[in-house]
Amino acid sequence: MTLLSHRPRLSGLAIWNMCVGFFGIQIGFGLQNANTSRIFQTLGAEVDSLAILWIAAPLTGLLVQPLVGHFSDKTWTRFGRRRPYFLVGAILTTLALIAMPNSPGLWFAAAMLWIMDASINITMEPFRAFVGDNLPEEQRTAGYAMQSFFIGAGAVFASVLPWLLSNVFGVVSTAEAGVVPLSV
Repeated sequence: MTLLSHRPRLSGLAIWNMCVGFFGIQIGFGLQNANTSRIFQTLGAEVDSLAILWIAAPLTGLLVQPLVGHFSDKTWTRFGRRRPYFLVGAILTTLALIAMPNSPGLWFAAAMLWIMDASINITMEPFRAFVGDNLPEEQRTAGYAMQSFFIGAGAVFASVLPWLLSNVFGVVSTAEAGVVPLSV
């Protein structure tokens, strides 16, 4: 038997803590999905060209997920097996989420979409494997269910956030031509 086959049972709070990162990951995806087309159109993209700009997401996932999965399986640092990917992906995602709505032009925004999607994938793939790494067989279903809960909660929160900003907190949802509104 290998050392990894002797995983201790974790408390519900420990499983919650291990999976809460998916809330943030899904907020990033949700904000990307809810706002990217509007940002692209504000910066001059025609509706007919949005699909080609959006090709970044599936292509990036297709390329990044297997590579990150492979490398995170083999990465061992003093911070742990997968945690460096969580950190790097989270920092890059945050920077892209800030830069994209402040883009000076359409091509910069498109580049930020690629960077954001790659960064989210850098974080997400190791997070998926984290449950299998840390939970014994009999707790994995609970761990994956907790991940699913946070994925759903993050998606709902991200989808509601632009409305909340505009209707509850009074953030302006309109702007002059070529300027991305503050609510976006």
